[in-house]
Amino acid sequence: MATFLYKLGRLAFRRRRFVALIWVALLALAGVGAATASTATSSSFSIPGTEAQRAFDLLEERFPGASADGATARVVFKAPEGEKMTDAVHKAEVREIVDELSSGSPQVASVTDPYQAQAVSRDGSTAYIQVSYKVSSMELTDETRTALEDTGGDARDRGMTVEIGGDALQVMPETGATEVIGVVVAAIVLVITFGSLVAAGLPLITALIGVGVGVSTITALGTVLDLGSTTSILAMMIGLAVGIDYALFIVSRYRAELAEGREREEAAGRAVGTAGSAVVFAGLTVVIALAGLSVVNIPMLTKMGLAAAGTVVIAVLIALTLIPAGLGFVGKRIHGRKARKADEAAEAGRTAGAEDAARTAAEESGGESGGEGGAGRARAGEKPNMGTRWARFVLRRPVAVLVTAVVALGAVAVPAASLEMGLPDDGSQPTSTTQRKAYDLLSDGFGPGFNGPLMVVVDGKAEHNAKAAATRLTDSVEKMDGVVAVTPATLDKSGDTATVTVIPKERPSSVATEDLVHSIRDAGGEIAADDGATVLVTGATAMNIDFSEKMNDALIPYLALVVGLAFLLLILVFRSVLVPLKAALGFLLSVVAALGAVVAVFQWGWLGGLFGVEQTGPVMSMMPIFMVGVVFGLAMDYEVFLVTRMREAYVHGERPGEAIVTGFRHGARVVTAAAVIMMAVFAGFIGSSESMIKMIGFGLAIAVFFDAFVVRMAIVPAVLALLGHKAWWLPRWLDRALPNVDVEGEALRKHLGDASDDGAGNDGGPGGERELIRA
Repeated sequence: MATFLYKLGRLAFRRRRFVALIWVALLALAGVGAATASTATSSSFSIPGTEAQRAFDLLEERFPGASADGATARVVFKAPEGEKMTDAVHKAEVREIVDELSSGSPQVASVTDPYQAQAVSRDGSTAYIQVSYKVSSMELTDETRTALEDTGGDARDRGMTVEIGGDALQVMPETGATEVIGVVVAAIVLVITFGSLVAAGLPLITALIGVGVGVSTITALGTVLDLGSTTSILAMMIGLAVGIDYALFIVSRYRAELAEGREREEAAGRAVGTAGSAVVFAGLTVVIALAGLSVVNIPMLTKMGLAAAGTVVIAVLIALTLIPAGLGFVGKRIHGRKARKADEAAEAGRTAGAEDAARTAAEESGGESGGEGGAGRARAGEKPNMGTRWARFVLRRPVAVLVTAVVALGAVAVPAASLEMGLPDDGSQPTSTTQRKAYDLLSDGFGPGFNGPLMVVVDGKAEHNAKAAATRLTDSVEKMDGVVAVTPATLDKSGDTATVTVIPKERPSSVATEDLVHSIRDAGGEIAADDGATVLVTGATAMNIDFSEKMNDALIPYLALVVGLAFLLLILVFRSVLVPLKAALGFLLSVVAALGAVVAVFQWGWLGGLFGVEQTGPVMSMMPIFMVGVVFGLAMDYEVFLVTRMREAYVHGERPGEAIVTGFRHGARVVTAAAVIMMAVFAGFIGSSESMIKMIGFGLAIAVFFDAFVVRMAIVPAVLALLGHKAWWLPRWLDRALPNVDVEGEALRKHLGDASDDGAGNDGGPGGERELIRA
């Protein structure tokens, strides 16, 4: 692979104008497609195989005009102090609003009169209008949504409180200015790392081109593939992070190759052949993790994962082609001014035959790139960089470092034991929103359960006993604890299907409501056994409960699939059993710690004000499995980039301790910069107005922090130091069976005929360092 990528890098460098033209053309084509595509609707939220989904499908069949999965809204009224909603003037105003809503849009399916539907509280202070639409919330036109938002203006003028809840007001989430701040932070980190505006700008520009191609393609295909409103945001989040990181690693290796005195085209080829191999395998782990979300069998999650995986593939292709092409355009400006002057001095020294001046220039040029590579070998007398000093410290105290890191992550992970999962509803909205105000008004006037009514569907088509079964069910449910009210059964035209609405006592996301759903389903099972009628519980609340349970059930199989495939991939990369095992266990520790932090902030409210969390509540149901998928892929990036340099040094003759120091000397600074950049990009999405995006941004940012700086920088070297040569053990039969993918570039060096002159750092450091490590 390294030889192929080497040739690809040189080809892209030579044909840089052609390569750049291809990517610009792809960006333009995707942009035109996105601009001309119709507005994407919300991805249909279906959960195949669940009872709630079967009930929705049955309702669509038996009550075709009811729009069971259409958007809904509740216009909630509260009378002024000392007045009641049953007063004549308020009655007239509300009924006028009912008429306006009914005729205000062709997308309206039905509007209920609160005085006929008994939607007035017992004390008469509160009433609500239920509005049902024929289409989902994202398919509502601006005119329809505006008509809903403008509802009740005259009523407010007369002193009534009017608030609107429901998913009809759901709009495309906004990410806010902090997303831009994340990119700015990434730019600053790149400038500090490279010491050159040009070198810093190249990864940013190429990453933005890749994200532009990916997101524009998603937008163009949004309507055709029924992609959700958050799909493009997720793809942007992950594509931008990995795009910058992959470019960073290749540019760093390119500068290191230049510092070894190689020509620009040769340096570009070698950078793509070595660092590019790590990029390919790191990208594969991310793609496996994201594409693996399809095993959960939730269409929305599958589409999000595949779209994000596609963006990662684009980021890898750009790193392998557009980056070397860009290196050809920037020329010597890839170095900062100081380094360029040093190169000129070195050239002058070589011309004059001053070998000492040439060596000084090479050292100064390498010193600027620090941990990114610099000179391939650590020379005697060279001041060790931070990565080298940290690696030596860990080698002296591996047990203390390992125990401290594990205990620290374990302490942060403690809140994860109290994890409560659910899907966000209006009760989790910020208190300043009209949805949250409507939720609170309904809770105060009718009880919390009115915000999440349950719909029970009785299918008696086979036995023609829907009415009798519904009556028996109603009698049974009314006697259950936690039930406020049960409406009479409503039959379809044929009399084969009945619907019953159950109002729980507690709020939709409570454990009591979940228990009530299971109790109703148990009662339905008894009816099915005795009468042959099928009883199904659905509604938004039941759908959320089924979704959470499906997430829980899928977590272990998904974890086994993704970690298993990645484990096999890492065995192929590192040709070791214990190194991939250590990588997987370290990831699990970091992701559990990240979940603990999410619980502490979003569920318990710790530091909630700092992160803009106005309302605490259960953690989003998909968060654990989503974090496992995304964070595992990203965590393996750092594992591949850091440990491949160690493996490279070990293969070329260094002792285990020396190889650890070599890997940190060349990779620690770059991995640190990459992690800070990725954290900045993810943290930028914490400013989103959508609670799901905010939680994902925080969770991924904190997970990257734990994995990069605690697991990869502390636990990994400590474990490798304790294992010694055993870390790189591989059974002989497995060694013979595995294909050699040549991530270390050994075949490339043989191909180029310079096995003795590698830039990986064959000599591991000064003699004094070798003696320290051996001791």
